Amino acid sequence: MSLVERHETLSQSSAVWDGGMGSVSDYVALLKPRVMSLVIFTAFVGLMLAPGKVHPVLAAVAILCIAIGAGASGALNMWYDADIDEIMTRTRKRPIPAGKITPNEALAFGITLAIGSVVTLGLLVNWFAGAFLAFTIFFYVIVYTMWLKRSTPQNIVIGGAAGAFPPMVGWASVTGSVSLESFVLFLIIFMWTPPHFWALALFKCGDYRAAGIPMLPVVAGETNTRHHILIYALLLAPIGVAPFLLGFASSVYGAAATGLGLVFVALAADLWRKREGEAARQASMRLFKFSIFYLFLLFALLLAESLVLGA
Repeated sequence: MSLVERHETLSQSSAVWDGGMGSVSDYVALLKPRVMSLVIFTAFVGLMLAPGKVHPVLAAVAILCIAIGAGASGALNMWYDADIDEIMTRTRKRPIPAGKITPNEALAFGITLAIGSVVTLGLLVNWFAGAFLAFTIFFYVIVYTMWLKRSTPQNIVIGGAAGAFPPMVGWASVTGSVSLESFVLFLIIFMWTPPHFWALALFKCGDYRAAGIPMLPVVAGETNTRHHILIYALLLAPIGVAPFLLGFASSVYGAAATGLGLVFVALAADLWRKREGEAARQASMRLFKFSIFYLFLLFALLLAESLVLGA
């Protein structure tokens, strides 16, 4: 059975199911809370680094709207990907394939949150930020989920832009515009995304192959994927230092970013050397876990400096 047929079968089965059995926790799961937490954090950093002042209540509204917009994207992603989520071990316990929420319920939930977050951000904060949030949701749901994810091994490269937009939306919530500084924050996440997800894809390659998702390890092979990871790590390391080089972060940040970048490259090189077996799987998971720490610490340092300098 093809993926399209699976999707149609799942949708048809939901049509005869009354639904309404999902708990609050099931709807929270639809929001992809782990992804949402990263979105909230990076958007908050963008908001705090932006020049100018914004009322604390409006700042809280902006972050809440960005979070809800991210949750809407997650719900719509789970609605569309319910067929492949049912196949992959990593995702088969999600609310829709687990039979706790119907696809139609997830679709209505996602659309409601998406419209509500965009309109609220536009009305209460500014319409540039609202439009940017709408574009971010569109990019993740339409461009990445519906188009790129199932059609090209470059899905995570281009589609990763959606996850990199939040700090720019946070920045726009304060200034009503974007700038070079906000673009640098975007670029750090954009360049971080491919090696982060490819490391996981190496570990979960069988899942992606079974679901028919053309992730790079499935299409180009694991060796080629390791080459790409190392190249992106080498490109990411100097970009991570860019806030210091451009003068909107201190030498403390610059030193920390340099050290973290070197560790990232070292782990990518270790993965590049270990081509097969359990050692290769462990190397991919080490890089995946460190990549989360890397991004968190870079943005945490930027946030700490903005709080100290702004005090």
